[in-house]
Amino acid sequence: MSGVPMMWGAGAGTAAYAAAFCAGVAVWLAMGQERGLRRARGLALAGAAVPEVVPPWVRWRAWVTVRVRPEWWCAAAGVPVGLAGRSVLPLILGVLAVPLVGRVLRGRRARQERAARVEQVIALCAGMASEVRAGRQPADALAMAARDTGALAAGAADAAVLAAARFGGDVPGALREASRGPGAEGLAGLAACWQVAVDSGAGLAEGLDRLEAALRAQRDQQADLQTKLAPARATAVMLAVLPAVGLLMGTALGADPLGVLFHTPAGIGCLVVGAVLEGVGLWWTGRIVRAAEGPVRGRASSAGPVSSSRLSLSPAPSSAPAPAASLVPSGREERW
Repeated sequence: MSGVPMMWGAGAGTAAYAAAFCAGVAVWLAMGQERGLRRARGLALAGAAVPEVVPPWVRWRAWVTVRVRPEWWCAAAGVPVGLAGRSVLPLILGVLAVPLVGRVLRGRRARQERAARVEQVIALCAGMASEVRAGRQPADALAMAARDTGALAAGAADAAVLAAARFGGDVPGALREASRGPGAEGLAGLAACWQVAVDSGAGLAEGLDRLEAALRAQRDQQADLQTKLAPARATAVMLAVLPAVGLLMGTALGADPLGVLFHTPAGIGCLVVGAVLEGVGLWWTGRIVRAAEGPVRGRASSAGPVSSSRLSLSPAPSSAPAPAASLVPSGREERW
């Protein structure tokens, strides 16, 4: 019976310590909040702008987002799986998956940046045509449209274009140099329009309109292709997720799939074979997608860099937007 009072005394002491700790934390938070309120009142009375109070978890999330790249969450996910399976293999597999997942994420970001760049170039052509029609000189129209669309703010090559337009440099050459970037191939067509307008005195606005229509048609074709390839990408995602779903289902049924995979020879063999088949399936699906995207990218890259000597700017026979190929080859320069 003597053990009961001792245990009760120990429990009461622990509860007292916990209560004192909680009270101290509450007092510290209240004092910090009071100091913040006093500082905000002082700033408000002084006429200064009151800074917004950012909660600590928001700052921590922002720090993690900036400092930790998304692919490193694969290694972090291997820690709880390794603890659940009592093995170091999940952590090793998570670390090995970091460069592969990073490559996939970098490819997706590159596609998004390329699409955004294409939209900016199209907006640049439309804005420059409007400015030219409003009576601005080509250099001023280019600077104004670039400022409104942000199409020439990606790097040193784009800055060289604006500098050439402002100080009377070689604008077509600078545009061709800037068109080497991903998604900026339409700038080569803009360089050809500029060159023809300078050499032959043709109207620049009409050429920009045709160039914009061609770039829009090319963008729509690429978007249609991406829509058709969506099922193939969904298949790749399903292949990547199915093994994890199977492990969760086995655990829910009361089995020990992690123990079998990580602690038995047959399980380790199944793990190796499954990982190889998973990798082959993802590679094959990606190969199908790349093979489908290849022809369109090849046509886009071949139609992108258009020289002034190959540009035909005669009026289109119909009101439909001219495809990108109509900007390529006539063998001579004509007035618009």
